[in-house]
Amino acid sequence: MNMHTPSAELSTMQFEVGQPVPRNEDPALVRGEGRYTDDVSLEGQLYAAFVRSPHAHGVIRGIDVSQAEAMKGVVAIYRGEDLAGQGYGLLKCVVEHPNRDGSPIRKPARNALAADKVRFVGDPIAMVVARTAVQARDAAEAVLLDIEILPAVTAGEDALKPDAPQLYDDVPGNVVLDYHFGDADKVAAAFASAAHVTKLRIVNSRIVVNPIEPRAAVGTFDRKTKRYTLHAPSQGAFGMRNNLAAAMGVPAERMRLITGHVGGSFGMKSSVFPEYVVLLHAARLLKKPVKWTDQRSESFVSDYHGRDMVFEAELALDARGRFLATRFSGIGNMGGYLSPVGPMMATTNIGKNSIGMYRTPLVEVQTKCVVTNTAPIGAYRGAGRPEGNYFMERLIDAAAVEMGIDKTVLRRRNLVAPQQLPWATPVGTLYDSGDFPALFAEALKAADWKGYRARQRQSRKAGKLRGRGIGCYLEVTAPPTNEMGGLHFEADGSVTIVTGTLDYGQGHWTPFAQVLTSKLGVPFDKIRLVQGDSDRLIAGGGTGGSKSIMASGSAIMEAGDRVIEKGKLLAAHFLEAGVADIEFGRGQFTIAGTDRAIGVMELAERVRTTAGLPKDLPQSLDVDHVFKAAPSAYPNGCHVAEVEIDPETGEVAVVSYVMVNDFGTIVNPLIVAGQLHGGVAQGIGQALYEMTAYDEAGQLMTGSYMDYAMPRAADLPFFSFASQGSPTATNPVGAKGCGEAGCAGSLPSVMNALVDALSPYGVRHVDMPATPQAIWRMIHQGK
Repeated sequence: MNMHTPSAELSTMQFEVGQPVPRNEDPALVRGEGRYTDDVSLEGQLYAAFVRSPHAHGVIRGIDVSQAEAMKGVVAIYRGEDLAGQGYGLLKCVVEHPNRDGSPIRKPARNALAADKVRFVGDPIAMVVARTAVQARDAAEAVLLDIEILPAVTAGEDALKPDAPQLYDDVPGNVVLDYHFGDADKVAAAFASAAHVTKLRIVNSRIVVNPIEPRAAVGTFDRKTKRYTLHAPSQGAFGMRNNLAAAMGVPAERMRLITGHVGGSFGMKSSVFPEYVVLLHAARLLKKPVKWTDQRSESFVSDYHGRDMVFEAELALDARGRFLATRFSGIGNMGGYLSPVGPMMATTNIGKNSIGMYRTPLVEVQTKCVVTNTAPIGAYRGAGRPEGNYFMERLIDAAAVEMGIDKTVLRRRNLVAPQQLPWATPVGTLYDSGDFPALFAEALKAADWKGYRARQRQSRKAGKLRGRGIGCYLEVTAPPTNEMGGLHFEADGSVTIVTGTLDYGQGHWTPFAQVLTSKLGVPFDKIRLVQGDSDRLIAGGGTGGSKSIMASGSAIMEAGDRVIEKGKLLAAHFLEAGVADIEFGRGQFTIAGTDRAIGVMELAERVRTTAGLPKDLPQSLDVDHVFKAAPSAYPNGCHVAEVEIDPETGEVAVVSYVMVNDFGTIVNPLIVAGQLHGGVAQGIGQALYEMTAYDEAGQLMTGSYMDYAMPRAADLPFFSFASQGSPTATNPVGAKGCGEAGCAGSLPSVMNALVDALSPYGVRHVDMPATPQAIWRMIHQGK
């Protein structure tokens, strides 16, 4: 038998790793064919609405549902007392950091519905179920709450004051965690011997996440199988399934999580929220599906927020400007409850990511994580990584000014050199690849650093202040958890990739298909992707921490190796050759030294249609493989921003933005550039526009888009994007992750540029958000 690979298979190799292939997802989305959770409607479904606390802090004295129960269409109303005794678990924080004295972190209990006390505006108290969504919302407004209002505290620093309101009886002083990392004695000695010490008080402001798709869910319960099913946005169906099962107090096999399209998450939708537990409770008792879709006004107060920490940051330097040690002493505002990863951002991720590209011998981090009467803090794009990086880059700029050293020179003196790799840091990380000096030089060149003075003079002629800022960063990505790599050769001639990461806007289908095309030569247009059904998964770490291509890409590559192993056995059978003589490359199995071959797709078809294959041969090419966790990777880069300020109004414009990044192996440059554009836009939003403000009573004053400013396209410049990658050897793809790097580079580059522009007025530091009012005030105070 003489089989040759069809030429069509070879032509698909144009979609290999490294090529800027447009996203497969986009045509359906732009045609309005996306299927989000709110698009899910099940037969006989009922609708839910939540009764939320209008007060930030108070004791629940009574919940009168009589008027609401009598309203048209109302089927049921559930309160905290109705969930008691049902076997449900608590909504848990998974962070296990000990206090500095060795005692365990305090984790205040949180049930799905507040029954005794409310701790922030938006705290869910009851859920109304009705026949229509309008009826449910109307009845929710008719529920009467008797709440004894207590004093509220909203700022982390205020929560530590002796007379601050106490949120929990078992959390004295409102401190859930007194965290410490580092050798305090060695750090103190380094500061004592330093020729210069720079110190800044830096606020990393609170962010309302605001994904374009609000949260939504549809819960069902199958009485025959005793299984729950929840349709909900997530960042990984497998992990969310497990966590939701724990919250419902049932084994994982009795829970199914289905996620369709997701309109953004940025970390927030990775959590099990209290609404999901109550929806499933209602679905079980009412024997019907129950659906809920959040309103934007509710999401402002009930979604987890991001960032919100204040630190005193210190940098010790010798007389030549070499870094001796850093010390970060701060407060992380956790909000009214601990989210699953709430304490992580202001603790470990500050230390790990403040190191950056620099040879910093010693690091100390001491953080008090405190509860306040505000929405809980969760992961938000970068989850502590941009914060730590921002603190360090602000310190470097301030130290350069104070010591009279050029900012570029100071950075160069402290960069880890390529010949020093692998480089072990004092926080336990190990940099394995990169050329930080070359990348830094390329970024300055791309930004035309030497031509800046001419641009500054042009701005002055136009009556504008101009400033430039550098934002170098090196992130420590989340370590990839075990990840599924399923490859199924379907009867219709397509190949399905099954994996446990989840696309919530990034565009996974295309780069995953490129990895498979490169590995097996499978035609690009024949590849499908399954991610969002927990019943299809045997493992899955979800998407978060910039690890998806490292985890799923590696899982696909290893699964491809298993396909090749099986394929050689089968190809030897069909080609009537010895297994040892079968070679694989470019999508085909070939008898070595001959032109006799069979393509992988043709082989799959032959196996599928051939009756009576010997039992000692594989009966298909299908593989369900689990990739074991790889170490974290270290994406890095240098961003350079230039801003113009109108001194008459305080208005800031980012007029130039250049970035050069090292993401290791880049599977799809088009998608990577898009990820950076989005991350930079979010960083600029936090730096200049997005302000989350509470009043003294704990009411959110910026609870709508009338008050909370999001960046628009007109507020952003054209971005210059370039790559200078050094593949990592820590995962088979060689990738380092890119999803959160835009925030890491944009926060310091934009804020450093602002301080540079305002330096003629004696401005040494500017906190976020740098609104026109804040800038105008600084200018006039400087005058």
